[in-house]
Amino acid sequence: MSGPPVHTLEQVYIELWVSLASLLRSYTAVHGLNGNRQATVELGEERIVVRHGDDWLDLERQGATVIWKRADGSTGMLELTETGRLRSNSGEEEMDMAAETWARELMLELKQ
Repeated sequence: MSGPPVHTLEQVYIELWVSLASLLRSYTAVHGLNGNRQATVELGEERIVVRHGDDWLDLERQGATVIWKRADGSTGMLELTETGRLRSNSGEEEMDMAAETWARELMLELKQ
């Protein structure tokens, strides 16, 4: 008799990573509907890049650590938690809320 499959913590982080990319795809699509705008989301095992016009968001994962960079030069570091949240020095946030915020900022009308 065999039990349910055992997932390593790294497998959990990989699943959360794929989920984050999916959330970014969904939210950028929703925010682009009104203006008929689209973003591209590139997913790799350790990198997600979201582009809209000249604006971009680059996320790099090393285990549970996520380093983000924006086109404007801003950067930061977050940590994936086992419960699907993102932790920073200022607290924890649901992963979908972080993705929605990033998507909304990226999908603002392009600057003239």
